[in-house]
Amino acid sequence: MRNPGIAAVLSLILPGLGQIYNGQFLWAIFWFIVTPGTWITTGGLLGWVAHIISAYAAYRSAEKINQDLVQLRKL
Repeated sequence: MRNPGIAAVLSLILPGLGQIYNGQFLWAIFWFIVTPGTWITTGGLLGWVAHIISAYAAYRSAEKINQDLVQLRKL
């Protein structure tokens, strides 16, 4: 089971870290590339948006992983 709160906080600290926690390595690489790109291309104005979106995505993914595990246990 994954803790969605931990996944979100990790991605707020470093976008992609919550995805690694969830075992989503390709998404982690995506966020490791997109977030610095967002910071650089917007001159530091919208980089925080990537942090928020990454944290939300990590949170939702952890919830989905947990739901899938519960469904598997019911079988």
